[in-house]
Amino acid sequence: MQVKELALAARQAAYALAALPIDKRNQALEGIKKALIRNKEIIFARNQLDLEDAERESLAAPLIKRLKFDEQKMQDVLSGIDSLIRLPDPLGNTQLARELTEGLNLYRVSCPIGVIGVIFESRPDALVQIATLCLKSGNAVLLKGGREALRTNRALYDTIMEGTRNILPDGWAALLETRDDVNEMLSQDDSIDLIIPRGSNQFVKYIMDHTRIAVMGHAEGLCHTYVDQSADLDQAVKIVVDAKTQALAVCNATETLLVHEAIAMDFLPRCADALREKDVEIRGDEKTQAIILCIPATDADWETEYLDAILSIRIVDSLEEAIAHINRYGSHHTDAIVAKDLAAQQKFMALVDSAGVYLNCSTRFADGFRYGFGAEVGIATGKLHARGPVGLEGLCTYKYCLLGSGQTVQETVDGTIQYTHKDL
Repeated sequence: MQVKELALAARQAAYALAALPIDKRNQALEGIKKALIRNKEIIFARNQLDLEDAERESLAAPLIKRLKFDEQKMQDVLSGIDSLIRLPDPLGNTQLARELTEGLNLYRVSCPIGVIGVIFESRPDALVQIATLCLKSGNAVLLKGGREALRTNRALYDTIMEGTRNILPDGWAALLETRDDVNEMLSQDDSIDLIIPRGSNQFVKYIMDHTRIAVMGHAEGLCHTYVDQSADLDQAVKIVVDAKTQALAVCNATETLLVHEAIAMDFLPRCADALREKDVEIRGDEKTQAIILCIPATDADWETEYLDAILSIRIVDSLEEAIAHINRYGSHHTDAIVAKDLAAQQKFMALVDSAGVYLNCSTRFADGFRYGFGAEVGIATGKLHARGPVGLEGLCTYKYCLLGSGQTVQETVDGTIQYTHKDL
């Protein structure tokens, strides 16, 4: 089928899916889980072929790690589905109830967005997370993954279709595979309600510039950790090492470390030793170079999302300089401060303009599963509709339902009835 036909089919499926009871949606999630377990060896075999191609093409090691879909990734995906099933129904929830006048009641009720097109990187587990989140939130979805994961994505998509057959409306999910498919999808503004691109700032901007469909940008993660002069240094070392090395090719890993000059002499040697034990390459500004052995950092380092075992370090002379650096160079994703001083904590939390602002913990916590959302479709760095990890709530909107008993506006004009505007 052509993309236009897939989008039209998704539009029709979305109407039916929005009205599907929660027990049916959860039954479909259970079906996906069982199908994944049943087909896992096929999925692993297809993934192995993708990995072999990636090796031949000399794909960077962190990206190959991202591409790998093994038993651990499978267990993570299954756990995510279990969490989704346990979450309450995001649809049909009354967010506002108000009497406008006697016998005329207004309700704001949560509902699906409709049809969502998601373009995501070469991470096969993302396909399952996105599809299951859309299912639970009552949305139809068009999925476009990275070409490196083509075989794995096909196997996962076929498995999802197998698990939801005879439960969900036909066409509720479709898999796109080429760049031409993406460009065609961007033109389907009569059928698609929202595009969610995951990737670099340049990629997200390209999508925004080439479609009339609303776009929820999920851009790169240039995250920072700032170690204040009031920090507990042992705690700071532990947090920085986790934020940089717990996983490398992820958008919530810290890429730049900012250190207050008052503690740099004590902190940096200890932190550098811990990072080197994890084989992290350190790039530092001139002040950092004077304290520890490292590669000289350039201005380009402050603007780079490495997705690799590389960390840039800059020494700052104040909290204000750290905040200014983050707001200038960061991607407004997730940034953290390690500090004991209450005034420093409050200032950082208030002035850093990011979707996630953390105190005394690792940036790696920026994740829908860790937030208790079940999973995430991505991490939004914009400020409209949804921000940060986008789970079920971020994939819903609302509509106003007005229940009357014969009232007319003219009656409010001539004074026959009076507005009460009383919350129910």
